[in-house]
Amino acid sequence: MPTAGQPKGASARSKRADAVRNQRTLLDAAAEVFVSSGVDAPIREIAARAGVGLGTLYRHFPTRADLVTAVYRHQIEACAEAGPNLLADAPSPFDALRQWIDLFVDFLITKHGLADALQSDSDRFAALHTHFLDRLMPVCAQLLDAAADAGDIAPGIQPYELMRGIGNLCIGRDTDPRYDPRRLIELLLQGLRRQHSPGADDTH
Repeated sequence: MPTAGQPKGASARSKRADAVRNQRTLLDAAAEVFVSSGVDAPIREIAARAGVGLGTLYRHFPTRADLVTAVYRHQIEACAEAGPNLLADAPSPFDALRQWIDLFVDFLITKHGLADALQSDSDRFAALHTHFLDRLMPVCAQLLDAAADAGDIAPGIQPYELMRGIGNLCIGRDTDPRYDPRRLIELLLQGLRRQHSPGADDTH
């Protein structure tokens, strides 16, 4: 039993916590740089944005492919974790669903370059696509079920169909400045809404 200083177990935990924080900082910085400069942006720019040295970055992510994959996973996790939080905080389950779909659209629009970069490694991309569905479909299902239970939408809407439909609406966003997928997605959301009886108060 240590008699002075920090216990060895606590020191190890502190180092692990620091490593996790450094990794998250790097992933957030890389995501920002990839969005603004593309996935071929200089690694040095990412390290500078994160406020760490190149050695720290390469220790966590030895190759660019490792970094791209980790950023994609990090963004998937952020989108997945947002669902229950929105459900707990939003005024209604439908509001939570709408806000989550907005985040999902952000993910699809801004992270498509990551998906394109991973296409060259079909095995890596296939594994990530499976992870994408495994993590996000249950979250979408939870939000849909809550909105259906509240009477805001009709029951039976399949999460895969909704996510696939939104994904299809986002195609072409970058090649046509006249096209804004959010307008059509808003129409889709309106179509999900259950019609209120005449005279009912609709705050949305």
